[in-house]
Amino acid sequence: MKIHEDAFKIIEESINRVKPDEAVKAALSGRDFKGKVVLIAIGKASWNMAEAAYEMLKEKVTGGVVITKYDHSRGPIGDLEIFEAGHPIVDENSIKGTKRVLDMTSALGKEDQVVFLVSGGGSALFEMPMDGVLLEDIMDITDQLLKSGADIVEINTVRKHLSKVKGGKFAQHCENTSIFSVVLSDVIGDPLDAIASGPAYRDSSTSEEAMEILERYQLSVEPHILEVLKIETPKDLKNCETVITGSVTALCSAAMEVSESLGYTSYLLSSTVDGEAREVGRFFSAMAREIRNGNSSFKTPCAIIAGGETVVKIRGNGKGGRNQELALSCAQGIEGLEDTVFFSVGSDGTDGPTDAAGGIIDGDTAKKLREKDIPLEVYLDNNDSYHGLDSVGALVKTGPTGTNVNDFMVLLVNER
Repeated sequence: MKIHEDAFKIIEESINRVKPDEAVKAALSGRDFKGKVVLIAIGKASWNMAEAAYEMLKEKVTGGVVITKYDHSRGPIGDLEIFEAGHPIVDENSIKGTKRVLDMTSALGKEDQVVFLVSGGGSALFEMPMDGVLLEDIMDITDQLLKSGADIVEINTVRKHLSKVKGGKFAQHCENTSIFSVVLSDVIGDPLDAIASGPAYRDSSTSEEAMEILERYQLSVEPHILEVLKIETPKDLKNCETVITGSVTALCSAAMEVSESLGYTSYLLSSTVDGEAREVGRFFSAMAREIRNGNSSFKTPCAIIAGGETVVKIRGNGKGGRNQELALSCAQGIEGLEDTVFFSVGSDGTDGPTDAAGGIIDGDTAKKLREKDIPLEVYLDNNDSYHGLDSVGALVKTGPTGTNVNDFMVLLVNER
């Protein structure tokens, strides 16, 4: 069906337009780096960012480290050291890679330069626990926060106060050296102290806020963790310069342009969508019904576009991610609507602890699930959107894309 083909074209072309390669080169172009240049890249888009930067600075780079998610490296980049590590839960490889970064940058002087490439996912991938905090402590607290439905800013507020590199502490570690950061934003509003937990930016969060988050979500933590949380993060840093190269706003703009080129009248709903995934899915299904019933000002054929990042409240023990749960929830409300397709996709190509980027559904999805003897509601109640969508061929699998600028959602409604 053409509307499905159009949806996949929008996914592929929109993501391709926000890949960071050219933006990183533009950010570095014309800059005069003196002394040693150490290239550090962290996050799910770090391999692509590092490759672009290395191509620009090859003759000047004296060493460097790339830390990315498992299966996101595409091979060697010159003599840079590449580590693949855990996401969204930090693991031993995160610590090994981060230790190598700290060792490599510990003896740099005033004439030297750290080129620091940051993308989403850096919070888990770039980590060194504070003294007295174990890796197991951070893994447990992160897992509890993820399951509680805490948003990414809340999660990072806690993690920053338990880390030696987050919340400006990496810049503090490099206090005798200048840091030039190129940041690919995956956080709504592009707050620099939140993206990858702001390792090279002054921190606006406080110890008091971290404590309040633990209380709000009723997390169980050991007394020694509470003592570490009392240590405040840096509020003033003099050695950092930062440039943002991409964000979800650019992704939404790309989706609008691609949709228009395919013949859809495009409308940007919001680039700051948040809230619980299944509630956002229900909102989109309600909008689809209004458009299809002629009770809307949107003219068909239309593409309703939004970007942002939702959360999932864990109620069951299934497998999935926020984009998959959002799509499955939408399928519940658009059952029976013809020529109507909706997708929700993570721009990095991975959604939660799965190999899917998200889900794509239509008016027949809920019916197909019933015909397989497991109703859609059962999958939703068990947070098992992956297996539900997979059973009816409704997963979107792009593989690692090389970028990470948050999620986007598109509702396509054709003329009758």
